[in-house]
Amino acid sequence: MMTLDEARARDAADPLRAFRARFTLPEGVIYLDGNSLGPLPVSTPAVLAEMAGQQWGTRLIRGWNEGWFDAPTRIGDKIARLVGAAPGEVLACDSTSANLYKLVVAALRLAPGRRVVVSEAGNFPTDLHIAEGAVQAVPGAELRVVPRRQLAEAITDETALVLLTHVHYQTAERFDMAAWTARAHAAGALILWDLSHSAGAVPIDLNGCGADLAVGCGYKYLNGGPGAPAWLFVAARHQAALTNPVSGWMGHAAPFAFEDGYAPAPGIRRWLSGTPPILGLAALEAGVDLLLQADMAAIAAKSAALFDVLADIGDALGLDCASPRDAALRGSHIGFRHEDAYALCQALIERQVIGDFRTPDILRLGITPLYLGFEDVVRAGHIIADVLASGAWRARRFAVRQAVT
Repeated sequence: MMTLDEARARDAADPLRAFRARFTLPEGVIYLDGNSLGPLPVSTPAVLAEMAGQQWGTRLIRGWNEGWFDAPTRIGDKIARLVGAAPGEVLACDSTSANLYKLVVAALRLAPGRRVVVSEAGNFPTDLHIAEGAVQAVPGAELRVVPRRQLAEAITDETALVLLTHVHYQTAERFDMAAWTARAHAAGALILWDLSHSAGAVPIDLNGCGADLAVGCGYKYLNGGPGAPAWLFVAARHQAALTNPVSGWMGHAAPFAFEDGYAPAPGIRRWLSGTPPILGLAALEAGVDLLLQADMAAIAAKSAALFDVLADIGDALGLDCASPRDAALRGSHIGFRHEDAYALCQALIERQVIGDFRTPDILRLGITPLYLGFEDVVRAGHIIADVLASGAWRARRFAVRQAVT
């Protein structure tokens, strides 16, 4: 395993090392959960203070004419640069769940002869929950959920949409976006990618892969804060044909004409519904601006190296790695299977190593290269080893099992 001296040497040579100072991180905490909630960028409090104290506080409603209306498209264009999209193809808006609903319903309405949405069993639950509700909004539509090994045969001439999460939330297993997009298209279907565990963590080229639709959240690797606005992508070639089923006034072609009937705005703005959350968008933009200053290739390379260190630690401690070892086949977190993963996770949090637990047996550790260093990972390994050896987590395991019983 890597020694502390070796880790410090790697950190000293790290081209991303300067970004660590751009985040607010509590002293003594090793934060391995940025794939669930990114930490606070140092710049964000000042951005929010200026937004509240100056733009809202002094400009009042005039702020809508001084940049607020443009925020969803302006920030969307910045996110587009992170995911291989063109200007005018990404919109920062709503939540991931709301955006999924809008795009699933829109895709079903576009293909009246096709009524099936195909997705993967074990997908992030909200994706399946939203899809269940969305198919009910289109007469005759149905959701077919199958194991990953059966996905290819499930995509047929009945399929309107394939809904996949690019990086699996538990294991970090990554779909080949180009190959699965081509497979959906060969069957005459559209594909919708959930990039919540991908954007800002792994290289993405939506247009290079020919993707149709995508969604993603703003609070993980984009560091937009808890409950940050999400975003959606609609390829330019589909924008005239697809319509937003949540047809609110901000997506109207002329919102201030106050007409009774709905006429969708041209382009990506038609996917707006209600009034944009300007304070949330301001925090999201600060996080996106920070990420855009980093090189994605360097992020991916460091992620792979940090994963290898964690995987070696897991091997030495007898932990079962649930994530692919090949960097091209995974995202930027690592999952270890353990029969008492919850108790182990809680014991580590008490020791200031913050990861998270995913049922039934995954200890999940996020790898966020902009602020996570090699020394952090090696120190985390020492603490994991100490917790396992001391048996401190067993008392919590017993308490958890008693509570369940």
